[in-house]
Amino acid sequence: MRTVLSKTLRAASLLLALSVITLGSTAHAVDKKTFKVAWSIYVGWMPWDYADRSGILKKWADRYGIEIQLTQINDYVESINQYTAGEFDACTMTNMDMLTIPAAGGVDSTALIVGDFSNGNDGIVLKGKGRKLTDIRGLNVNLVELSVSHYLLARALDSVGLAERDITVVNTSDADIVAAYEAKETLAVVAWNPQLNEILAAKDAQLVFDSSQIPGEIMDMMVVNTATLRANPNLGKALVGAWFETMQVMFGNDEKAKEARLAMAKAAGTDLAGFERQLATTKIFVTPAETHEFVTSPALVKTMDHVRRFSFDHGLLGEGARSVDAVGIEFPGGQTLGNPKNVKMRFDSSFIKLAVDGKL
Repeated sequence: MRTVLSKTLRAASLLLALSVITLGSTAHAVDKKTFKVAWSIYVGWMPWDYADRSGILKKWADRYGIEIQLTQINDYVESINQYTAGEFDACTMTNMDMLTIPAAGGVDSTALIVGDFSNGNDGIVLKGKGRKLTDIRGLNVNLVELSVSHYLLARALDSVGLAERDITVVNTSDADIVAAYEAKETLAVVAWNPQLNEILAAKDAQLVFDSSQIPGEIMDMMVVNTATLRANPNLGKALVGAWFETMQVMFGNDEKAKEARLAMAKAAGTDLAGFERQLATTKIFVTPAETHEFVTSPALVKTMDHVRRFSFDHGLLGEGARSVDAVGIEFPGGQTLGNPKNVKMRFDSSFIKLAVDGKL
């Protein structure tokens, strides 16, 4: 589940973050041996559960003399809120949510691992075979407001010369999106998997745009508190090492790989076939080299410029944000977007490079 807060709840979340940031920064900066990591169910994050259950995560933590406690949080938004409040040292989240919740809330955070991007897992569906994206003009569109679905819609509209004023957003929870599509009056929805696949199974469903048309823009990541990472680089090494060993197992050509994917499917509440369908529309970076190439590409800067502009236009950078530059974003090599004196979102390639060079 990848959704975000309403404006009211988001404001409360940011106030909470600001209230704990001074204490949290001090606590995170100290050298320590036990770390808490939060995650929630989504196809791109199921490898973390397998890494924990299989002992891979413990093996890498032991290598560096630390303990990593992985905790599943059923409510995705709540996991980010708890991370922002300092309850966790690291958390899985999307790039947009990283910017608009912890970073906008003043919590300096680092994207340690960009594990994948949505490559068709998110899509826009119109009712009626043969329909095209431009037919969305004038329609009510059901989606989770202020989520990656909303972002996808904005990018899609822009691609055909339309804008949000040309449609009407109907805020609908991800739990209700399938039922909403089935209603006679609903003519357009935006959803992510597994709900998207369920909607597309309807005879009258026409996919008119999906995330494969904006590749690399909806990322799923492991985010770590920057102060924690700087004071405890072994945490970064252990997480990166465990992740890529799990990738090797998961995408191998043997029975163990199938068993690993089956275990992930069961943990996600689906069967192997259902999990494989979700994997097919997810671009997972299997090797350190792939990941390193992605996070050091100039395209990442362009992507985050789209994301921050959408976020500012929709009031997601906080009430005090007077411009799109309010929150600084740093990229490998030192390039920044936004206020360089208020960098709160960072993409770090150094730990991935250690894996590329075989130095973990």
